[in-house]
Amino acid sequence: MDAQLIAFTGVAAGMVALPGADFTVVVRNALASRAAGLATALGVAGGLLVHTALAVAGLAAVLVALPALFRTVQLLGGAYVLHLGISALYATLRRSGPEREAPEDGPRRPAPREFGRALRQGFLTNALNPKAPVLFLSLLPQFVPHGQPPLPRTLLLAAVVVVLALVWFPAVALLVDRLGRWLRRPRTARAIEGGSGVALTGLGLALVTGPLLR
Repeated sequence: MDAQLIAFTGVAAGMVALPGADFTVVVRNALASRAAGLATALGVAGGLLVHTALAVAGLAAVLVALPALFRTVQLLGGAYVLHLGISALYATLRRSGPEREAPEDGPRRPAPREFGRALRQGFLTNALNPKAPVLFLSLLPQFVPHGQPPLPRTLLLAAVVVVLALVWFPAVALLVDRLGRWLRRPRTARAIEGGSGVALTGLGLALVTGPLLR
């Protein structure tokens, strides 16, 4: 039995499940519809695939070694998360007004364009996360046994992370959809939308105005 692989799976599962901007965006979009939530979850997994591929290829080391390039990624990620947060707060204000119960058949089905937007939001939220390159670059080598070729092992570890994301985030989206009748009540929906907006705005501001993450 590969004890190191088991240990890495546990650590990676905790990393993936840790609430952050990606989790917030999945929950927010899952409130709109199951399809939007699942599309966002797939996008998040795609973003993780980018980071793990960069770590395996060694490009993450270049990103970390060049402060100006790293800061650029940090600013882009922060600006995008900030945009999502402000959009959520604006949507909360638009929800203000007479409360109406959600229809019995649930929310409307999203158009293909909205599905693509949800997929893109999930992908960009994760792909532009400036902490991920440092995290994966520092974590993956710790679980490569001494004497083993690093490339096959890091590919396996990267696959584990992506598979965990493909399990966890769709599960979150489906759970939100399952509880949708209650979560989509106007007052509850406004509270979740507003909380998501505050959280995303705070994360975005921290990335844009904070010091270089190293």
